[in-house]
Amino acid sequence: MAGRCKYSCATASETLEWIKAIVDFLKPFTFLINAHVVNFFNRRLWEAVNKEWIECLRNESIENLLLIPSGIVQDHWPDSLKEFVLNLKSLVLPREKADLRTVLPGFQVTSVNAVLAQGMNLKKKHEVEILSAVVSSVAKTVKAYTIVDVGAGQGYLAQVLSFQYQHSVVAIDACSHHGKITNARAERIKKHYAAQMRKFGSGNKSPNVPKIITCRVLSIDMLKALTNMSLQSDDAEQPQRILRNQECVGQKLQSSCSADSETSLVLAGLHACGDLSVTMLKTFVECKEVKAIVSIGCCYNLLSEEGIDIAGSLCGFPMSCGVKSVGFPLGKSSRDLACQSAERWGSLEKDGGVHNFELHAFRAAFQMVLYKYYPEVITRSPSVGRQGKALRRQQQRRILESQLHIEDCTFPSFNSKHCDNSKSEPRAGDKSSLNVGHSCFIWWKFIQLQYWL
Repeated sequence: MAGRCKYSCATASETLEWIKAIVDFLKPFTFLINAHVVNFFNRRLWEAVNKEWIECLRNESIENLLLIPSGIVQDHWPDSLKEFVLNLKSLVLPREKADLRTVLPGFQVTSVNAVLAQGMNLKKKHEVEILSAVVSSVAKTVKAYTIVDVGAGQGYLAQVLSFQYQHSVVAIDACSHHGKITNARAERIKKHYAAQMRKFGSGNKSPNVPKIITCRVLSIDMLKALTNMSLQSDDAEQPQRILRNQECVGQKLQSSCSADSETSLVLAGLHACGDLSVTMLKTFVECKEVKAIVSIGCCYNLLSEEGIDIAGSLCGFPMSCGVKSVGFPLGKSSRDLACQSAERWGSLEKDGGVHNFELHAFRAAFQMVLYKYYPEVITRSPSVGRQGKALRRQQQRRILESQLHIEDCTFPSFNSKHCDNSKSEPRAGDKSSLNVGHSCFIWWKFIQLQYWL
């Protein structure tokens, strides 16, 4: 049937065939996928699209337009447009729910109690319940001594694995604020479980408490060194001392991760942001102490890309020789586009779809006004507009890269979910920044009035 996926990842050759088919499909449309959605408006990119398609879609209902990302076509469309959409659908990786009980014999999800669930919304609670059960099952299967929660955030997953499933857990996160919240939360939970253990006659036995480490994971060697150091000492502050010198990391790595050891680890991650997921995968491959990895990645648009963001083996994309061999760079806009959910667009109703389209149109109009009437805003205040976001990310990446080559480095806290460099924001007392903000607000209201009038 047209539109069904006809490719497979069963073997390396079949996977490479799939990759090449995707690249062949994308190449004629690089002018679209490499452009930010704002550019579609202010550069009139629709004029380069098949005119028959544009005339057809111009009169299409909003509801039908929202179904295009899901691969749904209409009978009255031109054959070439229908073929395009169905070919696109045939190249998409199928999103089918796996039967975890088949993959993990004896797998069973345990509900998170009210004490452990404090602070979690329903979505987070559901994610933590499922993933903690998976990680625990995998850890038991491979007989892992310790679970390392990478990018632990506020410690929800780590604490469930520690208190509920009784695993030894190390939680690593870049944000010191998260570490403080995790520690405070763990103390409250510990009191509850200690009282329960006394009530049911467990003697002086103490509940497992996850060990918290606050440190940026900037490289594979650093992650390997952190995991091994965490097993050898209860001093959670030691990364701040030992990781001050990259030479120390290498020495520590050679003496621990490369040496013969009975240590067995499982790397776990819930929403491991950008390159962090890649670092975890590479660590799993290179470090024999890591017996398994269970990771749910996120923010794939923040992956560094070889030849665009960064050069050499440190890049997050591409990882495989197969993808490198096709020589097809994506770029930031393409990666942003790839993170869009077809299911989300398909579930929107007419009003929601119109609202989204309006936001993009307003944003494009605002960008055009800035360029025409306030060009100095773009250069003097890069925090304004979509280009400012890209500039701040570039600044942040340069800072992170430089950390790898600094002998005496500190590790200031930052939130891996929000990778913008706060130093590039306008200062509170900066008059030029205030003027820019005021003028932007005026023009924004002007655009809104022009639109509705």
